[in-house]
Amino acid sequence: MDKKNLKHPAYDVVNGYEMDTKCPNEVRISEIPMTKLRIYKNVVVMSTGFLFLFTAFQSMANLQTSLNKEDGVGAYSLSSIYLALIVSCIFLPKFIISRLGCKWTIPLCVSGYAVFMAANFYAVVWLMTVAATLVGICAAPMWSAKCTYLTQLGVWYSKLTKQSEDAVINNFFGFFFMMFQTSQIWGNLISSTVLEKKPESNVTENSTVAVAVCGAEFFPESGTNNTGFKQPEELVRNLLIIYLCCAVAAVVIVVVLLDPIKLDRETSLEDRKLSPKLMVATVKHLISSPAQILLVPLTVYSGVEQAFIGGDFTQSYVSCTLGVSNVGYIFICFGVVDASCSFIFGRLVECVGRVPFFVLASLLHGALQIILLLWIPDPEAPAYYYVIAAFWGMGDAVIQTQINALYGALFTDNAEAGFANYRLWESAGFAVTYLYQNSLRTKYKLYISLGFLAIGMLGYAIVEVRERRKQGRKAEVKATIVQ
Repeated sequence: MDKKNLKHPAYDVVNGYEMDTKCPNEVRISEIPMTKLRIYKNVVVMSTGFLFLFTAFQSMANLQTSLNKEDGVGAYSLSSIYLALIVSCIFLPKFIISRLGCKWTIPLCVSGYAVFMAANFYAVVWLMTVAATLVGICAAPMWSAKCTYLTQLGVWYSKLTKQSEDAVINNFFGFFFMMFQTSQIWGNLISSTVLEKKPESNVTENSTVAVAVCGAEFFPESGTNNTGFKQPEELVRNLLIIYLCCAVAAVVIVVVLLDPIKLDRETSLEDRKLSPKLMVATVKHLISSPAQILLVPLTVYSGVEQAFIGGDFTQSYVSCTLGVSNVGYIFICFGVVDASCSFIFGRLVECVGRVPFFVLASLLHGALQIILLLWIPDPEAPAYYYVIAAFWGMGDAVIQTQINALYGALFTDNAEAGFANYRLWESAGFAVTYLYQNSLRTKYKLYISLGFLAIGMLGYAIVEVRERRKQGRKAEVKATIVQ
């Protein structure tokens, strides 16, 4: 911006961008008039791009351990995503965003997801592992760019409308995740529509198989000849083409329709370098914070339970007895309940606090895992699969929303390092679960999951007691000062 314009009466410089006082309903960023309508347009474009991408990716991830079962290709590829994500979160977001900007970071990273979709056409271990690693590398910068972009739009919109920044940003993120969560519905609906349904004549045959090798007793190699995992190559290829087209559409939508923006906060030279600064801060925070140490098992469980429902439940229970084509329908149920409860519980927690919801989640998931240990899945009673998926989604809604909120409340003074630990340990839970996915019977995976749940809830309970005592001491000190 020309310095002589700083004194021009037609402009008011606010946080590094120009607001035209003759036309107070727009701001100018790099010659683009950013009106309220244009801001809304960019929020919709961003949400639509991610909707297309994750319509493909989430559903493909749900099917990995079933469609790519041979040689453990699916499980190893999913594990590679989260191992790469750990490194990416610590080193890459600021480095890439500072060089490319938010807009161009997103389509570049989405292209990495498209490569993963394409790799599924030739699903061998080495290729899928490389493609999955690329997804993990791209994921952290992409999500950081999205969050930064929407937050900046919220700041500008609040300036134009004189509304609270927090309220506007929450509304923008609420709209984004409302659209994002529906990707579970559309993606799984596509997979279940495209893939072949099992003939009715196979139900009796698979009932016998279910007693022998499905459910808690399932071992990856034991189900090799199970017809539930088999799909015609032509149908799988058609599904992959649809998913690849969705990923490419996401790239096109962002490149063509999303406006480039200049952030209020100027990037520093430090941001443009690959630096171990966040890694050092993450380790220091872990070592110095008792609350963080206590929350590690619960954070790991967050990854373990998501990996179990998306990898082991789909393979050991659904695909093994009902067939791969039913995975999508059951995960539509899971996604709808998860999204609905995330919204509802987020409002209710303001009234009753987070403790009752953590108790609810632990009871739900604990009971469901015990049921899965004892239950012999029956393809002639499909309703049970939907009930289990629905209640698991209810518990997952609490775990995902409230652990994030808990980290935000506990580590306000060191939020970046706190959330880096959150991403680190959740990703570790995903990665480890997928790594042993091909080596253990399902019942042993359930024992491990129950162990993390029990230890995690114990650590959480200690954190809550410590925080209540701390708040009590602060209240006493405050009362003493007042007297």
